Amino acid sequence: MNSVAVYAPNWLGDSVMALPAIADVRRGIGGATLTIVSRAGVAPFFQLVPGVDRVMPIEGGVGSDVDAVILLPNSFHSALTAWRAGVPERWGYRTDWRGPLLTKGIPVPGRLHQVEQYRHLVSALGFENGPAVPQLPIGADIRAAGERQLRGAGWDGSRTVVALAPGSAYSGAKRWPAAHFAELASTLLDDGFDVVLVGGPGDVSVAREIELSTAHRASPSVRVRSLMGTDLPTLAGILSHCRAVVSNDSGPMHLAAALGVRVTALFGPTDERLTRPAGAGHAVLTNPVWCRPCMLRQCPIDHRCLRRIPATRAVAAVRQILQ
Repeated sequence: MNSVAVYAPNWLGDSVMALPAIADVRRGIGGATLTIVSRAGVAPFFQLVPGVDRVMPIEGGVGSDVDAVILLPNSFHSALTAWRAGVPERWGYRTDWRGPLLTKGIPVPGRLHQVEQYRHLVSALGFENGPAVPQLPIGADIRAAGERQLRGAGWDGSRTVVALAPGSAYSGAKRWPAAHFAELASTLLDDGFDVVLVGGPGDVSVAREIELSTAHRASPSVRVRSLMGTDLPTLAGILSHCRAVVSNDSGPMHLAAALGVRVTALFGPTDERLTRPAGAGHAVLTNPVWCRPCMLRQCPIDHRCLRRIPATRAVAAVRQILQ
């Protein structure tokens, strides 16, 4: 084969968890061209991934020169798109009634961590598995862009930076309360750390709520600094300068872990056994109530799974990481 395409997952977090499988494919195809077909919102992330030759928006369809496509999403639509494009070989899990559209369909395994789901697929397709932990090396230019953002927000380079990622693109139910993030931020500031808020444009309102809750600080130089709404490469650069990250189950959580930053992750309606940050040294906080993991986007009761995780638990986890 001269050209292989990988249909990427739809979300940033899933895309990060797919990195080991994509690396397996890269090694397995030798000098063939590796194309990532991705949603436009996630495409800038794959521009950072070593070994990727080109990134194409899924809206434009896969290139006519592709010999085979590996479908990481389990959707019928992804298989239909590859079939309509006339790709000769279409490989993926046999799910969502799409088996007839695949030239090689793999039975879906039992419940595995998402990293292992992707690795199992490519292994079953004949690619040898390599390292299992997602890793994203970034260049000096990306780190410099992150530093410019931090210094533009008032960081002087002398204090240790802790990032808080209070948003969630997929589900409001995955968000630890803003008041808890504000309490955590205030304690970290008192401990002598700089605190920055990171996330996408949709997270600006929750960041503003946290900023207002901590605006009583005596000194304007000791405050929470919001860096919400940056592009993905700049977000990676910012996180690369942080010693710790506190996050909901979200894309920034996985991105930070792949950059080698230790994460304190808050899990409510989702299952930490399937999507916890990969690798060692991370802390996962849950509240073991009867109704979780429910996987619902909005809580129909009182959000007890996250609301009852106090800020003091997150403070203790971060202090343990930073000691």
